[in-house]
This record gives sequence, C-alpha cells and structure tokens, in this order.
Amino acid sequence: MEVRLGFLISVTVILTIVDRVNSVSASCHFSVVDDDKLYNYTLDSPIPFFPHGVQSEDGFYKVAANETVLWFQLCDGMIFNHDPPRCVDCWDCVGASCCDMGSSALVSNNIGGYDVCTTIGRASSMDMNIIDRKNPNTGVIVKMSSSGLKFNCSLSVSVICDPNRVQGPHLLEKTGKCDYATVLTHPSGCAKIEHVHGKAWGWFGTLGIIILCLFGAYLLVGAAYRYIKLGVRGIHIMPNLDFWTSLPQSTQSLFASLLHKFRGSSHGHRSTYSPVDF
Repeated sequence: MEVRLGFLISVTVILTIVDRVNSVSASCHFSVVDDDKLYNYTLDSPIPFFPHGVQSEDGFYKVAANETVLWFQLCDGMIFNHDPPRCVDCWDCVGASCCDMGSSALVSNNIGGYDVCTTIGRASSMDMNIIDRKNPNTGVIVKMSSSGLKFNCSLSVSVICDPNRVQGPHLLEKTGKCDYATVLTHPSGCAKIEHVHGKAWGWFGTLGIIILCLFGAYLLVGAAYRYIKLGVRGIHIMPNLDFWTSLPQSTQSLFASLLHKFRGSSHGHRSTYSPVDF
C-alpha cells in the first residue's frame, strides 16, 4: 500500500513538472507573418555562447533604480544561488522568502526604511509580442503578471535584437501602481526568418479580388433588374450585352491600330528628295 502511494505521489510530481515546463516553453515561443516572411522567436532555445537562451545563468537578472530593486528570470522561475533578496516583509508572495520556483519576477521597495518585497510575475503567466509592427526583427516584449490579495502587478521586459552583444537589464521604469518595465539586449531577441511563398496575396492580388467582386455584383444586380423590372429573358438578361459582345472585336482593333502606328514610326520619315538624272 505504501509503495503504491509513493508511486502515485511520484507520478503526480512528474506530471506537474512536465506541465509547468511545457507551459513555460510555449509562452517563450512566438511567431508573426509580415508580407512573405515568417518571424520565429524562441527565447529559451540554445544559441552559440548561450546554451540557455535568454535565461540568465545566474538564475536571475537584477536591475535597480532609486530605492527600488527588481529581480526577474525569463522563461523560467528564479533561482537564488547567491545574493538573495533581503525583505522585511513579503506581499503576495509564494513561500516565506519569495525565492521559490513559482516566482519569475520580484520587486523590493523601501517603505519607511524597510525593504518590502512583492511578487510581480510568474513563469506560467508570460506573454510575448513584437516591439515594432513595422520592423518585426527589432525584438519582442515579454510580459509577466501576478494577481494577489493586495496588488495586481506586472513586468514588461523588452528584449532587443542584437546578434553580437548582451546588455542590461537597464532603465527600470514604473508604469503603474505595481507595473514595471525594463530593457534587455540579447541575441535571443533576434528572430529566425523564413520565406513564405504563396500565402500572401499582396496589394495587387487584393486589388484584383476587389475588382472581380465588384464586377460580379454589377452583373448580378443588372441581371436581376432586367429580369424583374423589364421582363427580359434569355441571354439578353445580361446588362449591356452589346458592349460585352463587341468587346473582343474592339480590343482586336485597338491592338491592330497600335501595331500599325508602331510599325509606321519604325520606318522613319521618307526623304522628300528624288534623284535627278542630268
């Protein structure tokens, strides 16, 4: 009985871990199509010199401004192997020290001379979007949030694409009562670009579809009017039938006229002088 209970507990733990890993991994993958290009972002995928992708190998990123200190980790929960936060009190946190795997962002504010921490993001609540719609390869914004008893908080991290360097985080900004934003430059912010053929009509294709739809509506409305109001039957139900039947001949005459003018101009003008025999 004890063996069976231990087995069930082990299976439950494993499934929980797998589900958490899948949800976090999915939140760090993002794709967008622009014209004929597909931009794929995978922040947690290994790249040269960065086997963990955008994730900090220290277990967390840290940025400070004035009397506010912010810790966060992208695509995972924070791990404090060194320099853990020192908080007198913890608001809306999971665990006594706010250093558990469930928190992906933590902020400390100095209130009345005491450092008070608040969880502002969780690994399961990450969302991604591109920074600039006109230039998708600029990078992405990763937003994480946390809902608690006292505050609804969030953190937005702009991951700027730079294939050659890592910089930041820097420029900590408070955008709301419990909302923060910062910037990180990292090669993982660069998208893998694939060309998509035959999936984007473009402006010319869209214009052609609009013209065909308008032409079809014209024929349908005209035929209905002639059938109901004028009582026309047969092929003459088509509006402006004489114009459509004469259209091929008119087109042929137009091309013939253009061809005649082109051939005439290619010969040049003839000399007005004629040879005279003496």
